[in-house]
Amino acid sequence: MTDKWMVRLLFAAAMLFCTSASAADGGALQQAGNDLGDRASLQRGAQAYMSYCSGCHSLKYLRYSRMAEDLGLTEEQVMDNLNFTGAAFGEQIQVALPHEAATQWFGKMPPDLSLIARVRGSDWIYSYLKSFYVDESRPLGWNNAVFPNASMPNPLWELQGMQHAVYGKAEQPGLDPPVTGLKIDTPGKVDARAYDQTVRDITNFLEYAGEPAALKRQSIGVWVVLFLALLTFLAYLLKTEYWKDVH
Repeated sequence: MTDKWMVRLLFAAAMLFCTSASAADGGALQQAGNDLGDRASLQRGAQAYMSYCSGCHSLKYLRYSRMAEDLGLTEEQVMDNLNFTGAAFGEQIQVALPHEAATQWFGKMPPDLSLIARVRGSDWIYSYLKSFYVDESRPLGWNNAVFPNASMPNPLWELQGMQHAVYGKAEQPGLDPPVTGLKIDTPGKVDARAYDQTVRDITNFLEYAGEPAALKRQSIGVWVVLFLALLTFLAYLLKTEYWKDVH
C-alpha cells in the first residue's frame, strides 16, 4: 500500500471516529469560540459557575488561591463573591451538597468538573449547556439533546428560559422520534445573545480549570518563539561568517 493510500485510509478512519462520537453525543456540536486569553471572560465565567454550578459540582483540583492569582482577583473578592462553602482561601473548591442528599435527588453524587473540558472538549460543554429542554417524562423534568437522559436539570433555566424540543419523524414504528431542534417558549432573564456569552464564559472558565498552567504556558510561549527566532538569526550570521571564504 502506498503512502498516499495510507494517508487517505487514516483520514477516513478519523472522520468515521469523529462522526460516531458526534452521533453518540446527540449530534453535531456548536463551536464555543472561547478564549483563554480573555481575563474578563474568565472572571465572568468563574462568577457564573460559582453561582449556578458549584452547588452540585466541585472543582477539587483547583484552589481558591490559585484561581485568584490566575484570574487577577484579590483574596477579598474571591472569599466574598466566589466562596459559598466557607472554605479557607488556600483550600480546594468543594461543594456543600451532602452526599446523602445528592444520592437521594440524583441517584449519585454529581461528578467533579475539574477535568470535564479536557475529557469532553470546550465545544461539548458549550453545546451541552445550550441543549437542555423540558421533558416531563424524565424524573427531574429535563432532558438534553447533546447528552440524552442526563440526570440533572438545567442549572441556567432562569437565564435561558423554558426550552422545548422539536421532534422529527421516528425511523421505525415504536421508536422515539429524534430531536431535530430546540425552541424557547418562555423567555428567560436575558436574551439569546447574552445567554450565549454567559455559556461561553462558563466554558472558558472550565477550560482554564482543567489546566490552569495553560495561561502561563501561553504567555511564556511567546517569549520562547521570539528566543528561537533570535537564535536562528544568530546561527545564520554565524554560518555566514564561517563560510564566507569557502568557495
